[in-house]
Amino acid sequence: MGYGFKVIIEGDYACFTNPALKVERVSYDVPTPGALEGLLKSIYWKPAIKYVIDRIVVFHKIDFANIRRNEVKEKVKYSAVKSQMSGKGGDPCIYTAESRSQRAAMVLKNVKYGVEFHFELTGLKADEETDGEKKHYNIIKRRLEKGQQFRTPCLGCSEFPVKRLELVEDFDLSQIEKEIVEMGDVDLGFMSYGVQFADGGKPLNGDWENPLFSDKATTLYYRPHMVEGIIDVEKHRREIKC
Repeated sequence: MGYGFKVIIEGDYACFTNPALKVERVSYDVPTPGALEGLLKSIYWKPAIKYVIDRIVVFHKIDFANIRRNEVKEKVKYSAVKSQMSGKGGDPCIYTAESRSQRAAMVLKNVKYGVEFHFELTGLKADEETDGEKKHYNIIKRRLEKGQQFRTPCLGCSEFPVKRLELVEDFDLSQIEKEIVEMGDVDLGFMSYGVQFADGGKPLNGDWENPLFSDKATTLYYRPHMVEGIIDVEKHRREIKC
């Protein structure tokens, strides 16, 4: 295990979408490790490291809200971007007024999580002399302490920004709400753990300056338990399934 951290994350709303319910967004009861890894990458990320979630603490009771959201039905076409960049014209833009659709969503509200994580070296695009664990640890620690980020960390969806993200020495488990503690041992069922890309994070063309990555990916699932508000991700990670 590499260097570890503990952070408190709070937000007004969150949506960790269950992929089995694609038409209308419905959030899982708790965050997925993949969503939390993405959140941490908003603070600091390099190809040379990967984040690993070890434990999630759910402090507030699980409470849902039903809302309606505007979503864009299309994605920017790669061919249109490539055509414009080569000077051949083309319009890579998406006009939301024309491709917008309104959908219902069941999202979490008033969330507070404790997230324990560490990072590991990947060996990708790394300078062996300068890209050691200690260097990355110090950068991550400094950025967490100062609240630095290169994009707004979000709780599942970009419109649900993190309200508080604080580095802590340890979690105060006495702050876990009574409703969560009284739930005891909860089988959360099969949940998305994360996405595993076919290229393994390496450019298919071997060129880091002009990389070409694969879109092929496999969703990994695991079956965690929440015991009095604590999810031991490290324990249940051993039972990951494709």
